[in-house]
Amino acid sequence: MKVSSSSSDGSIKLLQITDTHLFEATDGCLLSVNTGDSFKAVVDAVLEENCSYDAVLATGDISQDHSEVSYQRFEKGIVPLEKPCFWLPGNHDYKPNMTSVIPSQQIQQVEHVLLGEHWQMVMLDSQVVGVPHGRLSDQQLTMLEQKLTEYAERHTLILLHHHPILVGSAWLDQHSLKDSQDFWQVVDKYNNVNAVLCGHVHQDMNVIRNGVRVMATPSTCVQFKPDSDDFALDTLSPGWRELVLKQDGSVDTVVKRLPQGSFQPDFNSAGY
Repeated sequence: MKVSSSSSDGSIKLLQITDTHLFEATDGCLLSVNTGDSFKAVVDAVLEENCSYDAVLATGDISQDHSEVSYQRFEKGIVPLEKPCFWLPGNHDYKPNMTSVIPSQQIQQVEHVLLGEHWQMVMLDSQVVGVPHGRLSDQQLTMLEQKLTEYAERHTLILLHHHPILVGSAWLDQHSLKDSQDFWQVVDKYNNVNAVLCGHVHQDMNVIRNGVRVMATPSTCVQFKPDSDDFALDTLSPGWRELVLKQDGSVDTVVKRLPQGSFQPDFNSAGY
């Protein structure tokens, strides 16, 4: 699979939307936020910005209720974005129903993508069925190592749902990528991994670990309060991330959000 650059300088521009938590019902709500409405509002905001991008990335928890219809709603919802969308499963997703909407005109569920002439993207499945935390199978780690070796001349962006480093919130970090040391053991062997991108934590994270940029992105629905050991919701609005992958391997990125006060959740909730 290959995505061509639309930029004169050969850079790749990406749009990440994550953790949409859609329902079959149009009035489906997560913590009092109508996730279908907030998802549409994010897509509309992206369109209103009229920014250019070469592909859309959806890093898991597409659905909240596992239904086929929820995935069909996502598929329909990204049509206005027009670009190919690469998605992977999160802990809330049901993979048999994800595949029910593929083949799709836009949605791709693949392990490897060549991005322009200088980058590659490796998409990992960190789902462990029935539990909120993640793991990477030996097969996934082997595939990652194979791509890093085969395309050693390309800069690499790795995608997965679960966060591979701790975010400093005890309740979230217990649901992180377990055995993350196995993941980093592979990554640290190679000098062509430039960035890792995840969802799951419903907040903005952008840190450097051993020269690798590690990012998480706000959800299109509810936001989790950073640095809170107990479950807590944030007052920040739903958001998305834009990335520019440059020829030299550097990454420019910005998180954007809906206007403050949009889609506020039930702050009295003790969990979900």
